[in-house]
Amino acid sequence: MAYVINDACIDELDGACVDACPVDCIYEGLTKRYINPGECIDCGACLPECPVDAITAPKAGDPVWAKDNAEFFALPLPGRAQALGDPGGAYGTGAIGVDTPLVTSRTKG
Repeated sequence: MAYVINDACIDELDGACVDACPVDCIYEGLTKRYINPGECIDCGACLPECPVDAITAPKAGDPVWAKDNAEFFALPLPGRAQALGDPGGAYGTGAIGVDTPLVTSRTKG
């Protein structure tokens, strides 16, 4: 089980967590970041870096947001024909530019 980013990250794309991640597994949607559960090594380097405390440790997080993070990679997102999967790091993909339906329904801005 990987670290999870919850709804406190919506409209907060600071990026300190990304810089701290040694395996580049934190991806940027349109308004929120997502941790790839297939690439996360559970090191916890991102946890203290989040300015809004949106990251939760494995087994301590909300299952709704754990599912949402996993779906960002496992299901085709709106406007995309295929699932993102495990591309091997966020640096090469850049901003994905779309969020999951759950995040879109809760967008603050």
